[in-house]
Amino acid sequence: MREVGIIGAGELGGAIAHLLARRDLTRTITLVDETGRIAAGKALDIAQAAPVEGFATQLAGSTDVATVAGADVIVFAEAVQSGEWQGDAALQLLRRVATSAPRAVLVCAGAQAREVVERGVRDLKIRRERLFGTAPEALASGVRALVALHVNGSPRDVALTVVGAPPQQAVIAWEDATIGGLALTRQLDAPARRQIAARVAVLWPPGPHALAAAAVAAIASMAGRARQTVSCFVGPDTTSGTRTRATALPVRFDRSGIAGVVLPALSAVERVALENAMLV
Repeated sequence: MREVGIIGAGELGGAIAHLLARRDLTRTITLVDETGRIAAGKALDIAQAAPVEGFATQLAGSTDVATVAGADVIVFAEAVQSGEWQGDAALQLLRRVATSAPRAVLVCAGAQAREVVERGVRDLKIRRERLFGTAPEALASGVRALVALHVNGSPRDVALTVVGAPPQQAVIAWEDATIGGLALTRQLDAPARRQIAARVAVLWPPGPHALAAAAVAAIASMAGRARQTVSCFVGPDTTSGTRTRATALPVRFDRSGIAGVVLPALSAVERVALENAMLV
């Protein structure tokens, strides 16, 4: 991957830039924020860690969104002064970036990205394969940690995904969940699963470092450095004839963005909950 642009040099944008640099997933990272020289200063701080952390990624900062027009991936993080973009301001920024960078994959890393993704696909006609949000993967990481606590295990051994519309309509796909390669439903009884599901809303919104890790996981998959499935806000399918909302779904990536949705096995109750979450 040649270049990643990150719009917003707040805590989330800085964390994404640092994680990307440490993994050497791209040759160049450009941080953009309209607030003075904050983006340039943060880029310099991360670059100074290169000799210690052993990465070769080049970093730069700018106040002009146009500087990332040639990037392969553009991440929407959060502005230093105003925080995460929402509403009409987010849509205006998205329109500007999508027009100036027609080939870039657009990643919304913030917790409020569902509406931005939905309006970007429906109103701006951006392809749903090219625009998505990665916050659901951060939520799924939190759920894996809760499961690990219940069984006295490691989150690394837990494989599960979260679908739906977090926080209130998040659906844990228990039928496909495993721990250590064994079915999780055999190790967690129904009351324990209900207890974990009831705590999902409390885990929202995820913190900046969890959100950053989720965004970097998606970028690593696009760069061919990982093959994991990532739970993302996926835009509505405008060709289906049914008006639906952007929904958290597990996806696989290639260099052009979302390569396909990988729906987990769902119980009848989980399937109905997901369908309800998708309806407008």
